Amino acid sequence: MADTAGASRSNGVYEWLRVAIVTGEMRPNEHLIEADLAQRLAVSRTPIRESLQRLADGGLIVPRKRGWAVREYTSQEFIENSEVRAGLEGYATRLATMRATDEQIAEISAIHEHRLQIKVVDEKSRVDTNRNFHDAIIAAAQNKRLTDAIYRSGQFYFNVPLARLTTEEEMKAGNADHQRIIDAMIRRDGAVAESAMREHIMRTFAIFQRFNR
Repeated sequence: MADTAGASRSNGVYEWLRVAIVTGEMRPNEHLIEADLAQRLAVSRTPIRESLQRLADGGLIVPRKRGWAVREYTSQEFIENSEVRAGLEGYATRLATMRATDEQIAEISAIHEHRLQIKVVDEKSRVDTNRNFHDAIIAAAQNKRLTDAIYRSGQFYFNVPLARLTTEEEMKAGNADHQRIIDAMIRRDGAVAESAMREHIMRTFAIFQRFNR
């Protein structure tokens, strides 16, 4: 019989580490040591080791002399990743528009409504709700391979450091993008939803480019 508890534990560790990296909680070139992470997360080193290998396979971390380190992407890699993510997540949004239940669309809309109440200075909440919004749409697409490809292609499109660089006007523009996506999903207009998501991701990436020329 498969060790479902062990697999669940490993998946939980992996997801915690992935989110910590993509949201900027763990910074580029930060060292990741198995023993330290096992102690921090109160698990054995086995799920840590398995999760680190998955993160390495996904290009999020790289080997170091002692353990691993969060990978630092070049500006060119950011450009390419964002372009790929825009295409993939745009298509995922089209699929979600066709496949999501009314309840799932209502959940996505609720996340957006909560996000509208967040102040520009609350960077962590902005990042968390943004991730929840995008993840809910990706999940509604009901395509695991597409989900995996999205997470592997554009990991850092919005995190705490980027949120810190975003003006209140840019935050409002991002929220307006989210509203356009939701409106298209409610109408079940996959083409418009896809286009709106692509434009939204590239708008976010333009903020990164402004500070990394």
